[in-house]
Formats: sequence, structure tokens, C-alpha cells
Amino acid sequence: MIRQEDVYQIGRITKAHGLNGEVNFNFTDDIFDRADVDYLICEIDGILVPFFIEEYRFRSDTTALVKFEDLDSADAVQFLIGTDVFIENKYVSEVDDDEVSLNYFIGFKMIDGDDNSEIGTITAIDDNTENWLFIVERPDGTEVMIPAHEEFIASIDQESKVMTMDLPLGLLDL
Repeated sequence: MIRQEDVYQIGRITKAHGLNGEVNFNFTDDIFDRADVDYLICEIDGILVPFFIEEYRFRSDTTALVKFEDLDSADAVQFLIGTDVFIENKYVSEVDDDEVSLNYFIGFKMIDGDDNSEIGTITAIDDNTENWLFIVERPDGTEVMIPAHEEFIASIDQESKVMTMDLPLGLLDL
């Protein structure tokens, strides 16, 4: 059984394409193309189900047409429309660290490297400016923005989903 903590969301299936079972896949991370991924995982009624890729082709920088094995008509793929798409975390380690999207870290717990206290949980990435930010929900429910700069990241434990940070003094007090 595939567990939610073992997967990384990479997009969503938005509609059927044509009559032969292709689907329109809007992705936020093209890691499925950079790693050796044979299948994508879709969340069907709360259950993570693998679907083996027969073929795919890119339509744009954020859209691909995907054909899954044994789904050979527009009617056969209707149940996939609107489903979230994931890959297993193990594929993330197959690509260079420089190629991993920051969206991978959503859901990670952030720890202060100075005293091992919990800063909070990464809930989003703000990429609207040149300097990207982690949006972190603090244990008290407030939000803080922390620069997503590699010199602040002391370590990353992918298995435990923990990021340890060495932040400049006073940054969390802003």
C-alpha cells in the first residue's frame, strides 16, 4: 500500500484528450521526466493508486498528454479527471539536488539548528520574486516567511521530512 507520506505531489489531471485514453496532465514539477519513473500515482477516493505510463508527450512547460496502460478510451479515463498526481519520494533522490523543485519541501517540518526548536511546517513556496520564500506555519498558527536560500539550510532529512535551518539571528523576530 502506498502511503501519503511516501509520495510527492507533482500535478493534477484536468481532462481527457482525444478518443484513445490520453489525459491532460498539468504538472508543477517535471521530475517524472528527469527520473526513471514507470508509473504515476493518482489519488482515487482517498487511496493512492499507481497507473503505468504507456507514453507521454509535452504540450507546454506545464502540461503533458499522458496515456496509461489499459485505459484505451475517453470513457475509460473519466474517473481520473480532477485527481491529484504523485510520484514516490524515492524518485526525488534520483535527480540532482539542483533540479529538485522547492515544492517538494511543502509539508516538511522546519527546525532551528541553534537549539533544535521547531520553527513550524512549510505550507507553501512564494516564488513571485527573485528571492524565493518558504511560507512556514508556526506552532502557534501564525505564518512566517523564511528565505529559501541554500546557505540557510543546514541539513535535510528526506525520510523524516525535516529541514534544519541555520538562520541569521533575529530573522524569526521580524
